[in-house]
Amino acid sequence: MDKGVDTKFLESRQLDTIATDILKPVGISKGFMIWMGFLSVLLLACIYTFIVQCEKGLIVTGMRDYVSWGMYISTFVFFVASSLVGMLITSVLGLIGYNWAKPIGRIAEIVAVGFAAIAGVIIVVDMGRPERLPFVFMYGRIQSPIFWDITVVTTYLVLSLLLYFLPLIPDLAIAKGRMGHTPRWLQRTYQTLSLNWKHTPEQYKILFRSIRIFLILIIPNALAIHTVTSWLFALNPRAGWDSTNFGPYFVSGAFVCGVAAVIVVMYFVRNSLKLEKYLTLDLFDKVGKLLVLVAIIYLYFNLNEFLVPGYKMAKFSAPEINELFTGKYALIFWFAEFGGIILPIVLLLFRQMRKPLPMLLISIVVLFASWVKRLIIVVPTLANPYLPKEFVPHTWMVYKPTFIETANTIGCFVIIAMIISVLVKLFPVIPIWEMAEEKTKTEEDTRH
Repeated sequence: MDKGVDTKFLESRQLDTIATDILKPVGISKGFMIWMGFLSVLLLACIYTFIVQCEKGLIVTGMRDYVSWGMYISTFVFFVASSLVGMLITSVLGLIGYNWAKPIGRIAEIVAVGFAAIAGVIIVVDMGRPERLPFVFMYGRIQSPIFWDITVVTTYLVLSLLLYFLPLIPDLAIAKGRMGHTPRWLQRTYQTLSLNWKHTPEQYKILFRSIRIFLILIIPNALAIHTVTSWLFALNPRAGWDSTNFGPYFVSGAFVCGVAAVIVVMYFVRNSLKLEKYLTLDLFDKVGKLLVLVAIIYLYFNLNEFLVPGYKMAKFSAPEINELFTGKYALIFWFAEFGGIILPIVLLLFRQMRKPLPMLLISIVVLFASWVKRLIIVVPTLANPYLPKEFVPHTWMVYKPTFIETANTIGCFVIIAMIISVLVKLFPVIPIWEMAEEKTKTEEDTRH
């Protein structure tokens, strides 16, 4: 595709077959309504707990003077991390020319959009006075890393939305006349969003160039989004955060949990929408190898992050290192290390474990361990300040998330699940025109 898009696929028999397969599960089914109803009820309950927090203040959370960042900021870092997978799969693999990743390119962008969008929401939840959010934009200071973070997260969300929507336009036009099984309002939505697409070679040429520009632009922005997030910690001289390793440490960890998130969505899309023909066993095998690769890279940066301070045991680093390795945080620390890094590397080296169900289970463990990892990055450092903790209540010294805090965090996960569910079920989740083009090229190469 480096010379543009060959429109021969528009006259091929493959287009009709692929379009029928991918568009068949699109629409509103009874199972989808039940699932969305369940998520809506859960979200309403979480909204109520957020209202309670707004009325009573952050005192209803477990955060206090010492641990002033807790589950909320940990989840924010996790959301930002998971969103980076869109750049990895659509941009890096796409620009390199790995065509095997085409069927999951849109899934990766859906994951990126969902997590990047709600990364901003969890920050609002963390604010004691959310009505003051506009002040960040009105009076933001360029010297503030928080201002940098808001800028790169917003830019990344916009670029991810464009990389999701632009390749979708031809598919929306292809869907015309094939959507009789869907409600009228959805057909009209397709008609509007297709932007009067006519499938002309000129249109495809402009589309391809636009996508390529955004694929290039999103790479430095994606690296910046998690590098800047790491700087929110690393620019602080606290033991545990004072590290020059944090940038690549965060980025490599982001790829691990992002790929795991894509595998989870792949599994449910494959089974619930009956798309086994496109989300093949061979594709799962390749994505499993990709998870092993990024986990090995992440393991290297983990060794740098903990082996060096663990060897030196400097005065202010020693208490935190001891608590992580053998103290009160040891259980969750070693779970995060083994569950989020060692487990996928060891198990996914075996071909039998790179099947859909084993990969789903491994990815769920990796995702949970990745979230715990972010909690470990935030809490222990804050709980070990330079000055001794004196003349304060014991509850201020130990961070324990409250029910309200947990419910608000779950609410953000629920919104992500709703975004992903809507985009997966109401729009083509596999790129129709790209798959048809690839299939046509393969047949022509075979004939020659």
